[in-house]
Amino acid sequence: MYIFLSILIVLACVLLIAVVLIQKSKGGGLASDYSSGNQYLGYRKTTDFIEKATWGLGIFICVISILASFAIKTPVTRSAIETKAPATTPAAAPAATPAPANQVPASGAN
Repeated sequence: MYIFLSILIVLACVLLIAVVLIQKSKGGGLASDYSSGNQYLGYRKTTDFIEKATWGLGIFICVISILASFAIKTPVTRSAIETKAPATTPAAAPAATPAPANQVPASGAN
């Protein structure tokens, strides 16, 4: 769930960057470039739409970020080592190593 919300946040951020880059300070922006040929939306409606999209995307990012913080699992405060009981199996004794076969007996028998 957290990954899905993170993807939504990244997409909204990219859209917000695009919308802000379309705008121009002191009004204008997209509407100033196409105001002569833009009879359908008009100058004022284009700037209103861009402004509403900016506010909407900003609010969307804030809300989804808050929801994503609730989707994160809470960290464990206790160590897994502390909760385990000590091992009850005895440690195995090391196996005896056989003597090499080419040793001469020390008794001196000929």
